[in-house]
Amino acid sequence: MSGECVVIAVGGNAAYPPTIKGFAEEQLALMDRMCEHFVRMLAGGYRIVLTHGNGPVVGNILFRMAKTALELPPMPMDVCVAHSQGGIGYMLQQTLENALRRHRIDAEVAAIISEVEVDADDPAFSNPTKPVGRFSSKDEAELMHARFGWTFIEDSGRGYRRVVPSPDPKRILGISTLRALIERGIIPIVAGGGGIPVTRDRSGQVHGAAAVIDKDLTSAMVAAAIGAEYLLMLTAVEKVAIDYGKSSQRFIDRMSPADARRHMEEGQFPAGSMGPKVAAALRYIELGGTQALITSLDCAFEALQGRAGTRIAH
Repeated sequence: MSGECVVIAVGGNAAYPPTIKGFAEEQLALMDRMCEHFVRMLAGGYRIVLTHGNGPVVGNILFRMAKTALELPPMPMDVCVAHSQGGIGYMLQQTLENALRRHRIDAEVAAIISEVEVDADDPAFSNPTKPVGRFSSKDEAELMHARFGWTFIEDSGRGYRRVVPSPDPKRILGISTLRALIERGIIPIVAGGGGIPVTRDRSGQVHGAAAVIDKDLTSAMVAAAIGAEYLLMLTAVEKVAIDYGKSSQRFIDRMSPADARRHMEEGQFPAGSMGPKVAAALRYIELGGTQALITSLDCAFEALQGRAGTRIAH
């Protein structure tokens, strides 16, 4: 495994889609299928680094805490992100190791608990906007706000959801550990859920922050920091489209960074859709990266080969 390096950003819904009941066996089966695609990349000569989202899982952790808050003190948000990193990382590590054994590929996998530094003065901390967790009734939301100080918003008539700050990632902590694993041929699983958000005080001490970080932005920084040749962001569709849902809809094979910025400014990629992925692709390119790919899991290998997906590059 000495070929080109690919940072693969797996969405939180990939292993925990809304169609499942939430049993561990369901998640493991989905991850097992996913890992067959990763093995194909490894067999094709690529080196891979995995990142993953945690949205549904960390939401369930928060829901459990809310239900047991009178018996057990709730954990802070950064610890909840760490819990989700450990659980998802373990399951992904196990399924990928089993897939490697089936295909007789001699490689190890290591899931890392990853901290990501954010700015304590980031405006996001005074304007929480990122929904997390399940929907609650108005009475439940008011009770949890009074008890824990959590902020809730009404979401499109479907109920109330907790919102937390989503600050911009500034620095990946432990990057030398990541580089050492890659140099040894070990497949790392890093920056789960965008990383555990931490801030640094004036003395240099690190402290957890009550926030979540966008997984794709952190993945872009990981890819740039290790000099990966590709940032591969997996989503539900094969390609990015402009004029999505209109009669003029058009799928895009390739965009320059300038084209991507222009489409962003025109509102082609909403925040709740492709916006975060295109923004992450631009961040990766700005930091010196070469090629960002957006595609589905089933088309991932073909995208690396230039036969599928949307490619953002100079």
